[in-house]
Amino acid sequence: MEQTARFAQRSAYEWLAALPAFLVLVFVVILNTSHTLHAQLLKLGENTWDGYFKLRHDPQAPACNPSMDIESRLQQLIADSQASNDEWDLLAPDPVDPAVMRQSLLAAQAQCQQQHQQYQQTLERITPSVEVFRAIELGIAAFGEMGMQAQRIMLAVLVLICGLTAVFRRHHIALRPMETAMDYRVAAGAQLISSSILFYSVYSFRDVAMGAGVAVSTEHMILHHLWIFGFAAILLLSLYQFLFIPDDVQPGGSFLKAQLSVPLYSTMCIISGSYFILAGHSAGIGIYLNQMMELSQLFLNVGLYVWIGMLFKRTRLAQRIFDLFRPFNLPAEMLAVLVVALAAIPTAYTGASGIFVIAVGGLIYSELRRAGARRQLALAATAMSGSMGVVLRPCLLVVIIAALNNEVTTDQLFGWGVKVFLLTATLFAAMALLTRQDKTSLSVPPGAWLQFAHALKPLLPYVVLIAITLLAYALLLNAYLDEFSAPVILPVLLLIILMYERVSEERAVLKRENMNIDYVETRLESSWHDLCDGRDSLEKKVREATTETTGHIGALLLLMGLSVSIGGVVERAELMTMVPASFDSIWLAMGLMVVLLVLIGMVIDPYGAVILVSATIATIAYDSGIHPVHFWMVTLVAFELGYLTPPVALNHLLTRQVVGEEEVRLSKLEGDTFWYRHEKILLPLVTMVIALALVAFVPLTIGYSS
Repeated sequence: MEQTARFAQRSAYEWLAALPAFLVLVFVVILNTSHTLHAQLLKLGENTWDGYFKLRHDPQAPACNPSMDIESRLQQLIADSQASNDEWDLLAPDPVDPAVMRQSLLAAQAQCQQQHQQYQQTLERITPSVEVFRAIELGIAAFGEMGMQAQRIMLAVLVLICGLTAVFRRHHIALRPMETAMDYRVAAGAQLISSSILFYSVYSFRDVAMGAGVAVSTEHMILHHLWIFGFAAILLLSLYQFLFIPDDVQPGGSFLKAQLSVPLYSTMCIISGSYFILAGHSAGIGIYLNQMMELSQLFLNVGLYVWIGMLFKRTRLAQRIFDLFRPFNLPAEMLAVLVVALAAIPTAYTGASGIFVIAVGGLIYSELRRAGARRQLALAATAMSGSMGVVLRPCLLVVIIAALNNEVTTDQLFGWGVKVFLLTATLFAAMALLTRQDKTSLSVPPGAWLQFAHALKPLLPYVVLIAITLLAYALLLNAYLDEFSAPVILPVLLLIILMYERVSEERAVLKRENMNIDYVETRLESSWHDLCDGRDSLEKKVREATTETTGHIGALLLLMGLSVSIGGVVERAELMTMVPASFDSIWLAMGLMVVLLVLIGMVIDPYGAVILVSATIATIAYDSGIHPVHFWMVTLVAFELGYLTPPVALNHLLTRQVVGEEEVRLSKLEGDTFWYRHEKILLPLVTMVIALALVAFVPLTIGYSS
């Protein structure tokens, strides 16, 4: 009982922290589903009741009189006309022909009678079934409209709640984790400075908006106060963490080394905030954060994709897929190639490589180690596991590019993305196999195909569940899994998979007990206790996934928001004026673009980087003759190279988070040559450098330009 009480208390604390984010994410799923549902209801209404759009609201009775006395009205009009002629005798028009006027009155009366007839017919068609249907349809329409108006507020709430959670858990992304007392003190001090700048900026922005002499809408007023109170809370928490560090940390530490423990968002905030304050534009960060709200749907989708990744992490689907290849005893390098190639598909559905590494990186690393992969190779494959899928449908990053740039479409980018994926996968396979340590033959072990068939059986229910869910969406809502519907459909699909796994686990336990009736009754009675002690219950998995999601969303969205501010510094400081507006040589232009894009990818998250590039570099590339589709494919590959390139190497930082510091430390002790000692960096780096060079310059040799 004591253990159950402790678990219930811990669950309550976790839900208390995760519930706001959970409600926002579920609300976004329901909101987007409501738009599709409303469109289907309108279609159903029109098919059921012809002219349903006239029945959606009670008609208004016509104001005219269908029983008008034509003769009396005619005499009145004639009298009025004569009186007017007497008053303006000199300018009087020709007298009105009574016959023409009578004909006009008869036509007006007929039209009025027709309007009244239509009004009565519409009333008669509004049956009780129509009233019930339209109440549902109008209710869903009103909910969708209300949700669209509240999207900015929901995004602000998500950023602040998850940002506060990330600060509380010390979960923000940094170049190295905090270990010593000095690390904690310096990191907390940097967050105290950055949160002070954020609070001062949003407060100044509120004053600027109020003093502009323009009426501020209720929605924007709510946003202003949300930012102020939210960053005030983060400021107070940062102050507390600066004053009180954990008791169990290592004493001492180096001040210079501790700089690496400062969260990246804090560094960006201090840089951009200092620039704006010194430039006399203290509201700068607040303004750019508010601009982020204009793309609220896209950034809410980022939150959904993180949640999708965390839910996927708690399914056994990835484990089942690994089970398919285990019977073949593949060499570690070949398994790494297979994993990286297959990981491109879920990466495309989780929005960005970093999200996928967070979600499944730990499993990939452990499976590669189990297959005999050296630590350096396993770390390299884990860091690169999400790099190839960012060019495949329905990756959110490509959707954002198409939304910000009218020169390209998602179909164009995804079409070329398949070719880039095949190129990158081939290069990675070649590099991995060329650097193999074990030169043994690739023969298939006896009985491997039979074991493969056995491993395939547990996957069949997943295939059926996925097919039924997607078919239901297609038939009932006319929604198909693409780049627009994926953020809405995938959470529902994963929840269904988690429910299936819970039910199948229960059935497996009953089967092992030979369906003893006494055991069944005991098991049913103890289902609540299973929930309380947390043994793989659905509630536990959803709670843990949401709890983990809040920290990741806070880290990612604050990093994105401050990346937008860094882009604002670049824009306002007119740094891009140092670069010519266009180049006479397309080769020189492409070379400069490649260098700039890799540098941006090294220090800025993908979503913030796309916004920055769209506002600054893209136009220079277009004007220099680089085809927009070509430019953005180069951009995506350059970004992925940047995320794998020190000193920041975001994907390696995330890999370190999911595999643990000890594994990274042990990997540094392995390898007898320079390559194998640094393989985790060199293998992805060499692969992506070659891929970038080919993607950037080969199309120019065949004249692919605008």
